[in-house]
Amino acid sequence: MEVFEKAKVVRFKSHHDKYLLAEEDEEHVSQDRNGAGENAKWTVEFVPNVNVLRLKSCYGKYLTASNMPFLLGVTGKKVLQTLPGRLDSSVEWEPIREGVQVKLKTRYGYYLRGNGGLPPWRNSVTHDIPHRSHTQEWIIWDVDVLEFQKPTSVPRSPTPPPHAGPRPLKAVEKNAPAETFSPTAFWLKSPSNEEVI
Repeated sequence: MEVFEKAKVVRFKSHHDKYLLAEEDEEHVSQDRNGAGENAKWTVEFVPNVNVLRLKSCYGKYLTASNMPFLLGVTGKKVLQTLPGRLDSSVEWEPIREGVQVKLKTRYGYYLRGNGGLPPWRNSVTHDIPHRSHTQEWIIWDVDVLEFQKPTSVPRSPTPPPHAGPRPLKAVEKNAPAETFSPTAFWLKSPSNEEVI
């Protein structure tokens, strides 16, 4: 998606005007109105050949859609910071454009959701499929690009040595056959020395 194409570091703001934060315990994530700290910054890693990305916290851990329920008996599951031994689909998020905002979808069709309401829901972050109409906007995020990828330098071909115009022609020997030095004959011959038709 366009917003992430050149992004290196981003920040996400939920429908509740709160930023997605990596908690200092280096495991949990939450939301807070103060998005000025390092823990509100997420480094973008692109997964080659697919439209998904990974988001790494300031603690070097990935935003992860876990299988653990947030609360027993409810559908939302915990979103954590983890450093798995193998990078799998639990750390991959598909950005889906929603106007100027985005939804982040897991490979299993769940969306990153910034929750509101009373504790324990307040300021929590889960992944879920919103079924109620008033929670549909809870999966929509504003994205602030804080740092852009540096443009990759394309190696230039070596510059040919400068010379002042066309190269001089060699002197024609007096007894050489005319066709050897004829420009017309040169262009009408193929590499196999047969005439080009």
